[in-house]
Amino acid sequence: MVAVKAADVDAYLARLDRAPSVVLVFGPDAGLVSERVDIIIKASVDDPGDPFSLVRLEGEEVSAHPARLIEEAQTIPLFGGRRAVWVKAGGRSNLAPAVEELLALPACEGRVVIEAGELRRNASLRVLCERARNAAALPCYADSERDLARLIDSEMRAAGLALAPDARALLIPLLGGDRVASRSEIRKLVLYAAGRAEVGVDDVAAVVSDASALALDDLVDAVFAGRPADLEAQLAKARAAGSAVGSIFFAAQRQLAQLHKWRTAIEAGARLSLDALQPPLHFRRKGLVEAALRQWSAARLAAAMADLADAVLTSRRMPALADTVAERALLSIALQARRGAA
Repeated sequence: MVAVKAADVDAYLARLDRAPSVVLVFGPDAGLVSERVDIIIKASVDDPGDPFSLVRLEGEEVSAHPARLIEEAQTIPLFGGRRAVWVKAGGRSNLAPAVEELLALPACEGRVVIEAGELRRNASLRVLCERARNAAALPCYADSERDLARLIDSEMRAAGLALAPDARALLIPLLGGDRVASRSEIRKLVLYAAGRAEVGVDDVAAVVSDASALALDDLVDAVFAGRPADLEAQLAKARAAGSAVGSIFFAAQRQLAQLHKWRTAIEAGARLSLDALQPPLHFRRKGLVEAALRQWSAARLAAAMADLADAVLTSRRMPALADTVAERALLSIALQARRGAA
């Protein structure tokens, strides 16, 4: 029985010479699944581009004709060498009957690699591969902060670049969810900073695809902290980045709801620590969020919610004036916040 823990998968991949004949790679992180399948395939055949060495099967085909998997797994390579079968499990395919029959065989002529999406703990395919002695199940979940730090270090080291501590703190929350997408963003950053000794915060903000979200964070923080001058600059940045009015309103409403929740808790006597929030608040935002919590009461935040909702409705009824409506609404809130600080 080889049910590999998520934290041990990389170590397992480093010794694939001992891996069984059937390997299931599954999980919600499609990029990480794809990356690990690629590693296993390259370790299982001499030439992944040779159709006689690597056979690709779709899950629907195997589900409809289970014997096809058995035939391919038992085929002796025509010209010698190593052979593998790569099965891509689709959402509607049921591979369990074919895999169960395959696992009952005494041996396979090559390795069978099954690429799947997220599987519940009781999914038949997962249970089969976790319990069989001649199979392994490798889970692929979204990268943790530690995983992302290792990925960043690996890419930076390969490029001969250093990453400033504040740039690292900014970059990590913008990654995750999909390993391939994260690696792509890091490599894009490396390419942008080529020729320099160190990658800084400005480089991250300029290159990483979620930088538009950063601009919206800066914008709403300026609004609720009562900084109208900063608001104008951040609005200009958001527009230059192509942020839609709807996205700006959504970011403001989301932050307003959070502030109201936190301020209500404070007024009820709770001790709120911004360092303990989940998901964590980025360090560069803490000062402005703290200022907002000092300047607003729960009642005034509730009134601002109503005003913002009215502005959203107006912008939808008059789309030609949406930019103007948004700017006036946010400026009004910023001025209210500044008066609250007086």
